[in-house]
Amino acid sequence: MTAAPTLPLVGPLVTLRAPRADDQAPLVAILAEPEVSVWWVGYTPERVQAEFIDDAEHVRIIEVGGECAGAMFVLRGADAEYPTTVMHLFIGTRFRGRRVGEEALALAIRAEFADGITRVTLDPNVNNDGAIRAYERMGFQRIGVLRDYQVRPGGHLEDALFLDLTRGDFPDGPPLPARA
Repeated sequence: MTAAPTLPLVGPLVTLRAPRADDQAPLVAILAEPEVSVWWVGYTPERVQAEFIDDAEHVRIIEVGGECAGAMFVLRGADAEYPTTVMHLFIGTRFRGRRVGEEALALAIRAEFADGITRVTLDPNVNNDGAIRAYERMGFQRIGVLRDYQVRPGGHLEDALFLDLTRGDFPDGPPLPARA
């Protein structure tokens, strides 16, 4: 396996690219949307700068029509014996309903599988029904529940659903969503 795939990765609707300084403001705005901030808690402009812009090695900006629509973390494991990548993503509310997230995931997964990764995992909050439905539509399988996994506002803990997709499920990567 080599380092992360060369960016950009381009699909019918979505481009995955490296972050730029001008992505900070749109990312801050998206992360402040109620439908996003309920799952991605505590993102200040400084945190967005540090995690998405300054430490960009594992970040992919999800771009639609030249506009920042969200972002994803692509966290590849370092142990060659366990070729697994963990992914986390969010998209802005106005980009939902067009399968932007699914296409972004499919592009990233195809690139990871092509580079020798054999398994991709996700761990959404167990209450994030919309994301879980989308992931299962793509072929992700439920593995189990990660108990007391996420610290929520106020300090209480919530569970996450552990999902995975193997290269054997889709030898050429998951299909890109069909366009209407």
